[in-house]
Parts: sequence; structure tokens; C-alpha cells
Amino acid sequence: EGLSPAPVGTLYLSFTSRAVYDAAREAHRHGRVAATAAVARAAHDVLYEYFPGSRPALDADLTNHLAQIPDGAKAALGETIGAAAAKKMVESRKDDGRNNTSILYSKTPAPGVWQPPPAMNPTWLGFVKPVVDIDQVLLDGPDSLTSAAYTAEWDEVRRLGSATSTERSIEQTEIARFFGNNPVVMYRDALCRYLEAEPLGLIPVTRMFARIDAAVAMSMIESWKWKFGVGFWRPSQAIPLAGTDDNSATTADGGWVALLTVPPYPEYTSGHANATSPFAEVLRQTLGDGVSLELRAANRPNRYYTTLTALEHDALNSRIWGGLHFRDAMEDGYYLGHETAQRVMRALR
Repeated sequence: EGLSPAPVGTLYLSFTSRAVYDAAREAHRHGRVAATAAVARAAHDVLYEYFPGSRPALDADLTNHLAQIPDGAKAALGETIGAAAAKKMVESRKDDGRNNTSILYSKTPAPGVWQPPPAMNPTWLGFVKPVVDIDQVLLDGPDSLTSAAYTAEWDEVRRLGSATSTERSIEQTEIARFFGNNPVVMYRDALCRYLEAEPLGLIPVTRMFARIDAAVAMSMIESWKWKFGVGFWRPSQAIPLAGTDDNSATTADGGWVALLTVPPYPEYTSGHANATSPFAEVLRQTLGDGVSLELRAANRPNRYYTTLTALEHDALNSRIWGGLHFRDAMEDGYYLGHETAQRVMRALR
């Protein structure tokens, strides 16, 4: 589910793409300026601030890019604009709640409550300053342990999500393993290759990435509020401990193990859903549902999608087939991501 630590990288992508978009707009307003220099410097300076280990590579990339701009005066002015946009972004994120080690997850063990080990990581994300000012998307929380909905979802993941499932098809297993890779990286890579063949222009493309990254980051922040606040257990705890859930329709299976590695944080809502659905929704609202993307993941065959709806379908089900989520957490995560994306698009024009 996301970057390492799972969703934290989405914040830094949002910081960077917002500075790049601001630089592109300012360069466009200014006129006689190398806009590509502005966006390159903006991206460089934000990443330089937050990733000191990458500074030599960032410097080399910026130098190589600027060397390709023939007009030195325009390039210099573009750099000035980009540096100002980056500085403004970095200043706006000081003391924003990132890496607050005083926030600790600790809930009394009880049926339905996720418990370490390992420790929840990160705990602070749900308390961090928003990256854009939008209204909160309201959710109804996980299903009651004794409800018919929970019983059905529990049984679904029990049958299809275990490492030894005999009901999950070969194709479902491949989809689960494929989407077990970092979705943010996969989607971004596929979109960049798509745009190489179908260019949009600097302002439209920087606006689109600013919206995507802000929507994903905001969805993650909201999801982590639920993870920390409710702390709903994952199937890897719910199935072996079903004898404690006061639900006569569930039976404990102490040997049940998920197909995929279980992330170190509670189940509801799905971080994977919050990486997928905002990305798809911004792209859908910008270019339509029929965007053809080729997703690539290490050591797995490429997957081709001709619609965003088809991509979302597989990504959603992959986390159930991988044994990591109940369907409710996926569906609510998608609702959260779609609604957040629409609100972010209205806020970032």
C-alpha cells in the first residue's frame, strides 16, 4: 500500500507537483521566460530540501536540463521563478505535523481491534496539515462484526485471500501479486509514458499532476485518520480470532495466512484504494475513462488497461484476493478517493 513508509511519499509528491504547477503558471504569466527551466528548478529545489541523499543526482539532472535551453537569460529568469515557487511551498509546510513521534497507536485488545506487532507506521499521517483546503468526505466506518455484510465479506476473503486458497483462480492470483507492487509508482510511470505519446502541454499536464498528487495525499490523510481512530482488524487477525467476534456465522481458522505480506497498520480504509481511486478519478475527469495505460511491475508480466474503470476493478479486487482487506474497506476507500479527487479539482484550477 504505497511508498515506504507506505503512504508518506505521496505527501512529497504533492509538495513537488504543486510547486511545479505554481512555477508553470507564473512563467506563463510572465511571458518571455523559459517555462521548462522554471518547472525544473521548482522540482529540484523541493526534492533537494526533503531528500538530502539525492542532492548530487538532483543537481546533475538540473544542470543537464538547463544546458539544453539555448537562451541563457530566459533560463535564468525561469530558474528564479521556479526557486520562488519551491521556497513558498517549503515554507508553507514547516511545522505541519510530519514525523510527530509523540503520536502513538495504543488500543485495548478487543474483537475487531487491530493490534501490533509490528507497530503502526506511520501514526502521524492522519494528523498532518492538509495539502489543500477541501471539505471532509464522510464515511460510515467498518461494518459491525455481527452484521450480515461483515459475515459475507469475512467469508469472501477467507476463501479467496489465503496463501493456500483453492478457490482463487490463477488470474486472480496474478492480479493480486501484480498490484502488490507500489501502485503510486506503477500508475505514474504508465501515465508518463502515455503522455509522451499524447502530450497535453505544460500548463495542463502540471495542473493534472498537481491535482492527482493532492487528491492522493488528501485521501491518504483521511484514510489514516480512520486507521488510527478506529483501528479495525485485518483478515489476518479476524479469521484466526473469529471465535471472539460474537458472530456465530464465522469460525476461527488459526492457520489462515494472507497471500500477500500484511502492511503494518489497521485495515479501514484501504491505503491502496486511496492510491488508486484519486489517480483514476482526476485522470477520468481530465481525459475521459478511455485512457489506455500499460502498467509495469518488477518480475511480473505487464498489464494493459484500455479504461480506468477496468484498472480500478482489478486494483480493488486485488486486495481481497491478496488477503489484505474486506470489501467494505475497499469500496469505502474508493468512494473517499473519488469524492476527494472531485473536491481537489474544484480547489486547484
